[in-house]
Formats: sequence, C-alpha cells, structure tokens
Amino acid sequence: MDVKKPLHTPKKPLVLPTNQMAILKKASQIKNTSNCFKSKLEKHELYPLKPQSIDTLQINLGKMCNQTCNHCHVDAGPHRKEIMSIETMKQCLAVVKNENIKTIDLTGGAPEMNPNFRWFVENLHAAGANIMVRSNLTIIKANHRYEDLPEFFKKHNIQVVSSLPCYTQENVDAQRGNGVFKKSIEALKALNAVGYGKNNSSLILNLVYNPGGPHLPPNQKLLEKDYKQKMNDDFDISFNNLFTITNVAIARFLDYLEITGKTQEYMQKLIEAFNTEAASNVMCRNLISVGWDGYLYDCDFNQMLEKRVKLSKIHHISNFNYTQLIDRNIALDQHCFACTAGMGSSCSGSLV
Repeated sequence: MDVKKPLHTPKKPLVLPTNQMAILKKASQIKNTSNCFKSKLEKHELYPLKPQSIDTLQINLGKMCNQTCNHCHVDAGPHRKEIMSIETMKQCLAVVKNENIKTIDLTGGAPEMNPNFRWFVENLHAAGANIMVRSNLTIIKANHRYEDLPEFFKKHNIQVVSSLPCYTQENVDAQRGNGVFKKSIEALKALNAVGYGKNNSSLILNLVYNPGGPHLPPNQKLLEKDYKQKMNDDFDISFNNLFTITNVAIARFLDYLEITGKTQEYMQKLIEAFNTEAASNVMCRNLISVGWDGYLYDCDFNQMLEKRVKLSKIHHISNFNYTQLIDRNIALDQHCFACTAGMGSSCSGSLV
C-alpha cells in the first residue's frame, strides 16, 4: 500500500460521509436483509442497541497530525486545521468534574499537536481523571518541542496507547510512511527509558495492531506473544499489552478498498464473521465520543461519519446530560460490522 494523499479536498468524493455510507450499503448487498446491521442485531435481540454505562469520554483534540497514514479513518494529516479550542476543553473538564467520569481517552490526529494539550492534561490530572493518550509515537521525535513528552506523560501518570501495525520496518513504513518505523522505535526506547512498559512499573504502554489490508486481525493473545518476543529480541523494547483493531471501511481505508476493487469482498468478510458476543460488548455501549468542536457521538467512527448522538437537545458537551445519554439508542449503520467481526474490535482491542 502506497501512502495516500489526503481525502479532504473537493476533488475527492469520499470526503462526504453520505458517499461513504452509500458505497458501504451497495458493497454489503443490503437488499439481502441478513446483510443489514440493524437486522442482524434484531435477529439476536440486541436492537435497539443501548448503553450500559458511560465510563469513558473519548475526546478528539483535533485532526492535525504529523503523519498521513493509509488506514486513517480520521483522514488526519498536517493539512487539517480542525483543533479543539480551550473553551471546549473547559466544557469537557466541567463534565469530568460533575459527572464522575474517570477515564479520559485523548485522541486525534496527533492530540499532542493541539497547542493547549498540556494545559488540558494538567487540569484533567488535577481533577483525578485516568488519562489515556493515543500517540502515533513519531510525534515524540518530530522536533524539539515534543522531546520531553515521555517525561510529561510520566509526571501525569498517563497511559500511552501507540500504533505500531507490525514489528518490521517494511510493513510499518508501507502503511504509515517512510521512516515511521525507525522513529517509532526511537520513541518506544525513550518511553522505556522513563519506565513505561516495564514489569515493575505502573506506567502503562500499550501497542496497537491493525491489518495492512482487507483482512481481520489474528488472535490478539498469540500476536501479542510474537510482538513481545520480536520487540525484545530485536530492539530491547518492552510494553504491556497489544490491542488488535479491525480497519473500519471509511475515509482513507475505504479509498484504498475502492482503488483496489476490494470493498465488496471486505464487507462480505466482515458480515460473515459477525459475532454475537462481540456485538454485545461493543465500545459504544460504555463511552461517549467528543468531537474537536464539542459535538457528541456514540463512537469515534460515527464522529468521522458525522452521525451525532440520537438526542435532539443533548448533542454537545456544553449540554451534557448523563441521564438522557444513558437512555439513548445508539446510532448504527453498515460500518459497525467492523467492530462485531471475529473476536470483535474496540479501542482497547478484541472484545471476546
């Protein structure tokens, strides 16, 4: 896979979520009701899909990133200017303090590139939040402004979740860009140096694997074993857990599927691998996703498809209402098959 150019241009029809969903419906052969995600949930008495709790706020700090990866469902990159304002961050902080939501999952783009990232982390930490940062690793080596991030993460006891889609340079660079693997290894060594990923440390470092093409991830536990051995033997790097995540057929990954003529093949693979247990445990049942502009979504993928929560009056972090949000129906569509295929997929890896 060659590195993709951004979709976010008027000449790219896939920049429109409505066009993406139309492609997925066609590729799913939706006229066959067994291929409809809603119908699949109805068959297993899971529709309407309802939240079980709201344990986590997953907050997108912006779509700006120092990388332009092939699989990116955010279509993030240096060209993106959408950045969460400090006013919206303050609204998020108010919810954290008032609603007793303890887990905060910071994502992007590269969340560290938000100019108020450190201010936000410091205030979340002071509020007693358990903070996760989804780092692409290379940001630590991007320039001198970010070199102290490992120490900053350590100071605020941040759990670092980092993408590393393979333990070989060839595969990582093919998916994420030339030179990414080398910088990722350097960043992991820097994180290890301050205590991250060590057996005797409370500093958690988790890695994320996603397939380089139209495939389901392998068994998470077996792959984690291979990763740990290779990373230790080849680079003397240690980490805590490996999360396997299925690629969702939207944005840049959908662009790849369309170019290679594999959209229908991939969607049928996801549909055939539907797992009821995974569907019962999907991440949208336990979190709320907050967009860079403060609007609320059931998950990060719905956010990128501009499918806001199904509540007419409660749709922004400024009017967050736990009671109404916990009673909502979760917005669903064909892209949801990615989370329910095989062993399931979530931001914390497999579901079963």
